[in-house]
Amino acid sequence: MANIVALTGRPNVGKSTLFNRLTKTRHAIVDPAAGVTRDRHYGKSDWNGVEFSVIDTGGYVEGSDDVYEKEIRRQVEIAIEEADIVLFMVDVMEGITPMDRDVANLIRKSGKKSFLVANKADNSKLMEDASQFYELGMSEVYPVSSINGSGTGDLLDDVVRSLQKIPVEETVEDLPRFAVVGRPNVGKSSLVNTLLCKERNIVTTVPGTTRDSIYTRYSHFGFDFYLIDTAGLRKKGKVTANIEFYSVLRSVRAIEKSDVCLLMIDAQSGMESQDLNIFHLAAKNHKGIVILVNKWDIIEKETNTIKKLERSVRDKISPFSDVPVIFTSVIKKQRIFKAMEIALRVYDNRKRKIPTRRLNEYLLPLIENNPPPVYKGKRVKIKYITQIRTYYPSFAFFCNLPQYVKEPYKRFLENKIRELWDFGGVPITIYLRKK
Repeated sequence: MANIVALTGRPNVGKSTLFNRLTKTRHAIVDPAAGVTRDRHYGKSDWNGVEFSVIDTGGYVEGSDDVYEKEIRRQVEIAIEEADIVLFMVDVMEGITPMDRDVANLIRKSGKKSFLVANKADNSKLMEDASQFYELGMSEVYPVSSINGSGTGDLLDDVVRSLQKIPVEETVEDLPRFAVVGRPNVGKSSLVNTLLCKERNIVTTVPGTTRDSIYTRYSHFGFDFYLIDTAGLRKKGKVTANIEFYSVLRSVRAIEKSDVCLLMIDAQSGMESQDLNIFHLAAKNHKGIVILVNKWDIIEKETNTIKKLERSVRDKISPFSDVPVIFTSVIKKQRIFKAMEIALRVYDNRKRKIPTRRLNEYLLPLIENNPPPVYKGKRVKIKYITQIRTYYPSFAFFCNLPQYVKEPYKRFLENKIRELWDFGGVPITIYLRKK
């Protein structure tokens, strides 16, 4: 389910702190100074088995001459428009400010489902003070503390109940879904048009031409699947910038609805930070991934140009580097059909099921020869392995002391699985469980 939750509010109310708590990361910078968050942060969270994407927006500012603050304000408006749920955050210690009223009006005009989160309610007195925010006209006020987590459970209970009611767009046929994702102007719409041999989607040299995610069935030359073109900029009167932000925001939905993501990058610029953001979003969502290095025809080539660029890409996406990298030119129609063949192979890899007998027959001897490191004088003994029935490859290793198995050994187990069976382009999840 493609659920997006946006954190909004004026600067320095604790949005980034709550983002870090929800995503169990420290990706968002937290600082007492207002306006620290300028670039957007995207993360994955779950509560009671319901997964959703979280967007940390910058603080909403009105009437400022700071060019960064104007851009942040635009991005907040975009996030509110695109999100399924809006968490409107305020500061209990400072009370209601004119800027809070501006944000409340903005959310009301959007008509989106919203929750008013009164942050920094670290004691019972401040929790009582949170009632003042009913003046903003919201149906419910949730006093929380992003620092210590108090109150967040009740908030998330109500958030996921609302998310579960959101309808999901479904296509009729049960066919593979390939999402074409990437930064603006790398050739996503051109790829779709070239495959379909017609101008299905608008293509211009202006980044952000594609207005929405577009499903197109491709049924030629023995192929049958859906292509999802997603560049991300929907036409809106007030949106004149922030194309990169919009692109990733719209790609979140396409990634969550897809089976395999065709991540297109520009051969001239290589794998950039925004490309890595999209790559990690796809990996966290357990999607198959194929990387297409487009515009290969305009690159000046030397003997080892391909090897050098491929090595650079794999180094940046490490440790999950078992991903097909294909060098394409959509204009010249170079290797685009090969890319579709590889995408179908990755789709099959994602569905691959290994019998329990074979897993134990091949892996247990390898584990016996290379057991987990001794931890605190205790030996970990893995006795049994099985593949879990999930829609993505995941394996359970049953042992006596699962808490002592650390990340490096999990990567060792994953690498051995990849050596024995073809899971190229697909993230693998390893679980250690008590025998």
